[in-house]
Amino acid sequence: MIRLRPYKPSDAKSIVSWCKDEKTFLQWGGDHFGSFPISEDTMNHKYLRENGDCIEEDNFYPFTAFDDEGIAGHFIIRYLHGDNKILRFGWVIVDDTKRGHKYGQNMLRLGLKYAFEIMQADVATIGVFENNISAYKCYLSAGFHKSKDQPNVPENIHGESWKIIELELSKKEYMS
Repeated sequence: MIRLRPYKPSDAKSIVSWCKDEKTFLQWGGDHFGSFPISEDTMNHKYLRENGDCIEEDNFYPFTAFDDEGIAGHFIIRYLHGDNKILRFGWVIVDDTKRGHKYGQNMLRLGLKYAFEIMQADVATIGVFENNISAYKCYLSAGFHKSKDQPNVPENIHGESWKIIELELSKKEYMS
């Protein structure tokens, strides 16, 4: 059974080890973490000293998923544009040995429960690069669907154009 807890700096060792190649690293964090490979210190610096790139002080919530064997996944949530009714999920990653076994889906469902029932958000959003098909399918399985307000602004990742697919889930949809 998968559970969630707040991220601890010691989690970084496992999480960064799941980025086995540059493409996985970029699909996980884009250019937010600098260059590949990522180190534990880089991740902890981003989280603890840079507040996950969030301007507002109380706007960055990293979570670690774990099971009986240890750390299994990770994600963050933050308010979008300072609006405490819209939460943005991001930096979602699952232990590479556990991918394809619904860990990501179950982890995100727990995150959505927290977002809607504890943080009282009205909407949860998440973005995924179109070249990350497995993550896209995972997010759909967790309950997200394509946003009606789909911006069509690709990100430039190492000279390539990577389109972001915007997904969302409302509290009303979650509750039904």
